[in-house]
Amino acid sequence: MPLPTARLACVVLAHEDPVHVRRLVEALDPFPVFLHCDARTSDALFGAMTTGLPDRVRLLPRLRTGWAKWENVAAEVAGYRAALAETDVTHVAVLTGSDYPLADAAEITALLEAHREESFLAVHPMPFAAWGRDGGRARLRYRHWAWRKHMLRLPVPRRLPQDVVPAGGSQVKVLARRHAAAVVDVVDSRPDLVRFWRRTWIADETFVPSVLRSPALTPDFAQEHVPHALWWIGWDGTAQKSPPWLTTADAGRLLERRTVADTALPHLFARKFSTERSSDLLDVVDGAFGLRQAAEPRQAAEPREPAEPREAVA
Repeated sequence: MPLPTARLACVVLAHEDPVHVRRLVEALDPFPVFLHCDARTSDALFGAMTTGLPDRVRLLPRLRTGWAKWENVAAEVAGYRAALAETDVTHVAVLTGSDYPLADAAEITALLEAHREESFLAVHPMPFAAWGRDGGRARLRYRHWAWRKHMLRLPVPRRLPQDVVPAGGSQVKVLARRHAAAVVDVVDSRPDLVRFWRRTWIADETFVPSVLRSPALTPDFAQEHVPHALWWIGWDGTAQKSPPWLTTADAGRLLERRTVADTALPHLFARKFSTERSSDLLDVVDGAFGLRQAAEPRQAAEPREPAEPREAVA
């Protein structure tokens, strides 16, 4: 069955909390969703996450993603590839399984319609001051491995591949169709870059930003993107490796910061949420922005009648 026509396709990268993932999928209606579930997720959790999902959901081939692994990029690119092949959307969003929209489909569509050829992401040239004393350059200069939540670095420097302008940014983003296609084309045509980035540190924060910011790889990107993140993230000033979980204590900050002071552009999404910590806050968000028709989230373990979603193209 063909996917519905929409401005946006959503690539969702998930590994746990099937109740929230299904609530997220419902809140993204009517946008097509390309769902990746970590291959390490148990069969029971995978079934709870995927059985009986709507026809607008496609399952991506499962990879062993995880902390600081190249496979996170590979799953993201698989989502771009499937969305480009199966839809005519103008934009593709990358979300984690702990994200949630802060706007309904009409508002999201209106914003993307006003920026049909533009991507939304903050791309930071490297060195990037927020990434430590060397601005993150060591992430690329040395070969890295992630092992049991530890960083292993080979202290032998190497050269950056030719024609690449190093940059960093968030994994979550909204790309215009042409930019998503550019990333897929680079993966297909530059195996040297894939080999190089397999051994960079936290590749999902540097590969796509570097591809987009390099004029030799993505011409005119500088003029074709909005340097504004569409995600509200509850950073509170403390040193943390990942964003804090959001609870009802964050409701005031979340709602008042939906539109930032220095721009007219809203935050369309937020992170990060979980069923255990955030259900009450999500009810507030649903009420504030008119999301979801059901009063209560469906329990993921209860399959529905429709057939299982088809797998997307690899």
